[in-house]
Amino acid sequence: MVMSEGMTEECGARSGNMADRRQLFAEMRAQEFDSIRLSTYRTACKLRFIQKKCNLHLVDIWNVIEAFRENGLNTMDLNTEFTVARLEAILSTIFYQLNKRMPSTHQINVEQSINLLLNFLMATYDPEGLGKISVFVVKMALATVCGGKILDKLRYVFSQISDNTGIMIYSQFDQFLREVLKLPVTVFEGPSFGYTEQTTRTCFPQQKQVSLNAFLDTLMSDPPPQCLVWLPLMHRLANVENVFHPVECSYCHSESMMGFRYRCQRCHNYQLCQDCFWRGHASGSHSNQHQMKEYTSWKSPAKKFSSALSKSLSCASTREPLHPMFPDVPEKPLNLAHIVPPRPMNSMSDLMLSHSMPSAGLPFSNKILLENNSNNQDEEHSLIARYASRLATNGTPMQRQLIAELENKNREILQEIQRLRQQHEQASMLPPDKAQQNPTLLAELRLLRQRKDELEQRMSALQESRRELMVQLEQLMMLLKTQGPGPSPRSSPSHTVSRPIPMPTQASSAGTTPTQTPQDSLMGVGGDVQEAFAQGSRRNLRNDLLIAADSITNTMSSLVKELNSEAGGETESNTDSEGRLQFEDPVTSPSSEVYLAQLSTRKPGHIDTDSYENDLVQELESELKMEDFLKQRRDPEKAYMVTSQE
Repeated sequence: MVMSEGMTEECGARSGNMADRRQLFAEMRAQEFDSIRLSTYRTACKLRFIQKKCNLHLVDIWNVIEAFRENGLNTMDLNTEFTVARLEAILSTIFYQLNKRMPSTHQINVEQSINLLLNFLMATYDPEGLGKISVFVVKMALATVCGGKILDKLRYVFSQISDNTGIMIYSQFDQFLREVLKLPVTVFEGPSFGYTEQTTRTCFPQQKQVSLNAFLDTLMSDPPPQCLVWLPLMHRLANVENVFHPVECSYCHSESMMGFRYRCQRCHNYQLCQDCFWRGHASGSHSNQHQMKEYTSWKSPAKKFSSALSKSLSCASTREPLHPMFPDVPEKPLNLAHIVPPRPMNSMSDLMLSHSMPSAGLPFSNKILLENNSNNQDEEHSLIARYASRLATNGTPMQRQLIAELENKNREILQEIQRLRQQHEQASMLPPDKAQQNPTLLAELRLLRQRKDELEQRMSALQESRRELMVQLEQLMMLLKTQGPGPSPRSSPSHTVSRPIPMPTQASSAGTTPTQTPQDSLMGVGGDVQEAFAQGSRRNLRNDLLIAADSITNTMSSLVKELNSEAGGETESNTDSEGRLQFEDPVTSPSSEVYLAQLSTRKPGHIDTDSYENDLVQELESELKMEDFLKQRRDPEKAYMVTSQE
């Protein structure tokens, strides 16, 4: 009972497959390709129809190679046979990956494409229904029928029929022709392109070594070998399907042409579209025996004239080779057969695929597919076990010794890294008591403290000098006020006008901040001095001293001139002469304008600190001398004023 049910299901699947095949061939006959009088164009059109019907024109050779690798065909021997379920999984990988690359508005019917292509391949290579197909057949068939560039496809075919040195194996090429020429036979073109024993000799008549370049030269020549003349024509059909020719056909009088365009070499301006030429239509004096030239593009008369002129004027030939030249010795790829195992057949995508496919239109049920998946899983585990045993047993004694030396060296490097890491951790985790016992750190700390003390002492000395200077300045200002509010009639007008004190710009001090602010040092000083140092907290000590020195110099100069102008009498002449002799040195000191001019000539960033301090000391000494002179002058003046009043 169970046997009868299984036989019934198998018979139903076969009858469904036969119905699908008949439907595919019926649609192909409906295109009326048999009316094409030339067998080459007829075969190319039929195979192009099958390619587009199965959506293989959207798949190039690189997508096919990727599907082969995902399903483990790159690790299998070319003569290995597998079941139809494995072939169905390969086709499912191709079309599901294609749908992922296509936009959402151009999705294809994956199940229909798989079913059509599977039935076409089984009708071509398994007409008896044995359910077996070899790896070589699948690779050659899919590489021939898929889309893409013919150069890439022929290069892949040559890689499957050549040895490791890049030389073609004639027996493999003969098998390639045997399998590929079954495609024209399937579309009922066997009498024109069937396989014979002399087919290989027609492609390569001389028994010599055939490299990749020689193989490509032969199959891509014009014309190509007679048995494969339909293969490049099928690619040319794909390239000119959307080419537009704005020319009227001389037979059907259509205003434009799509695809190929044919021009008679004997009749003047006689052109035919591809449908009229393929079916042998002729009119007027034209005959089918006339030679016709095929055009795959349209050029305007002006463009034709310019191209002909450029060719006639060019010295060298501009004809490009049919294909690029490849090295004779192929690059040896990495053998990953025992390193990367084939894709497991029971992955989630395959399980989802097996459950999503309807079993009515498939040659075998999903139960057979799952059984085959379990067998492939066992083969994968055995492959891993063989690889592990090979790693353990293979290898010469020299290789084992080299591996042992490398392992010892690696062990030493790891120990050295561990030692350095521990040393670094110990240095970073040094306790404070050990750090204090370090003599180098202690010496550096002592030097830093000593330098800090020196800077603090120097800062306090400068603050004290500044305070004394400002007290003296205040005394001088009070003395000037007691002398009289109005200027002398003989005084120069330049000293009567109050001269504004220049305010320095804000400068950042690099030293430490003093503990006593400038406002504290100005306590008890008159308003004029405090006004001169209104922004004391933000001033620079150097600028403040310069302003103070300039003010003192101006005041002393004006005071000396007033005293000299008021001096008179014979009794005072000796005193004045002595005073002038004593004051000659301070008076001849540079004035404030000259001093500020000298300072302005210096660049702010290049003032020498030592020279500046020396100049300041000289200024202070001159001011002290002036102060002593004024004290000496004050007593005789008071005595003279008392005697005059009496």
